Amino acid sequence: MSEIVVVYELDRPVATRPTTESAGGERPSVHRVHAAPTAPGSHTETGPRTLCGKDTFAMVRAARQPAEQQETPWYPEEHRASVCPDCDAVIET
Repeated sequence: MSEIVVVYELDRPVATRPTTESAGGERPSVHRVHAAPTAPGSHTETGPRTLCGKDTFAMVRAARQPAEQQETPWYPEEHRASVCPDCDAVIET
């Protein structure tokens, strides 16, 4: 599988590409954690769609990215309950 990027789907949609913190310094609430392939020709940029098919435009790239080790989960532990089951199923295969 190609490299993946972990992205957050936020509770409140935003009109422009968001950052991990808002202008007021507060962190947006994470609704779902997705995995997306990297953009063509890049090792760090997010591709246009997640592994489950959602548009990544309004999603936030997670600061922590998947480790190379198989025993480490691809998602941040603090968001385990919010992992997209479809993205997780694709990665597990």
